[in-house]
Amino acid sequence: MASLGRTALFTGITVPLSIVAGLALAVLVNQPIRARGLFRTLLYLPAVVPPVGAALTFKLIFDRDSGAANGILDVFHINGVPWLMDPYARWVLIMLTMWAVGNVMIISLAGLQDIPKELHEAARVDGAGPWQSFTRITLPLLSPVIFFQVVTGIIAALQSVAPLLISLDSSPQGVARVPDSNNLFIISVFTQYFANGRYGYASAMLWVLFAIIGVVTFLVFRLSKGAVFYSLDPEPAKTKPRTIGES
Repeated sequence: MASLGRTALFTGITVPLSIVAGLALAVLVNQPIRARGLFRTLLYLPAVVPPVGAALTFKLIFDRDSGAANGILDVFHINGVPWLMDPYARWVLIMLTMWAVGNVMIISLAGLQDIPKELHEAARVDGAGPWQSFTRITLPLLSPVIFFQVVTGIIAALQSVAPLLISLDSSPQGVARVPDSNNLFIISVFTQYFANGRYGYASAMLWVLFAIIGVVTFLVFRLSKGAVFYSLDPEPAKTKPRTIGES
């Protein structure tokens, strides 16, 4: 169905974008700069905001009549934009998703700090530049972290209810106000269950979503072979080391 295609498109945009943005921020705050602890806190702070609170805040900011976004445009004598309607609603949803990129940043930062500094120092002595060190050392050693973020990001995106939180009224029928571009698969499930009362059909849709998540996760694991490098402990010596005086 169409909602499944929109969900795939949403996943294909937000997951790579979140990983790249989170890794870029992690590299930035991992540098020896002043007050980097403060920067880490400020960048991570949006990730601890409850999703409902963040969605309602975005709904207020991008409201067509009283939102701050159109208030700023009004200063420059630009007509108000219907942000929560097509075709702009998709970009508001992407911005809402990127709002919590601090989760990706903090995990990437932990992975960066686990990489031995001696490897970068040795590469610098051998004449490698920053980009070569990043692509030949940092990325391969960070591949397990990136792989984890890809898997969890895909699972979360396929189950995203952010558009529902943005558009929902006080009554369940408010789900009908979700713009077509943001009418993802889980929104269709909500509509069938609460608005149409088709409980069996909605439950079957959830089983379909479960199967899709399982297949996609299996494919990601299969495709990751040869691209994810795990650090291994050194193998124990097979021969007993000689001591002084032994022949």
